[in-house]
Amino acid sequence: MFEIGLNVVLVLTSVLLVVLILLHRGKGGGLSSMFGGAVSSQLSGSSVVEKNLNRLTVLTGLVWSVCIVTLGILLKV
Repeated sequence: MFEIGLNVVLVLTSVLLVVLILLHRGKGGGLSSMFGGAVSSQLSGSSVVEKNLNRLTVLTGLVWSVCIVTLGILLKV
């Protein structure tokens, strides 16, 4: 029963992690800068929303990592 619960949490955090990562603004010189994304990212500073998005992404990644390690330990035994 505990294993099923961990699998559900793992799936939910995986989907949430993908969504949160896609919500981040691009900061590198990739494809977004080819289409003028670099100009808009230089004009705006980091806001409270971006900081909270970073914190939520890190927290979701930590929960995901703990689920992976716990499932690995449970399945090995």
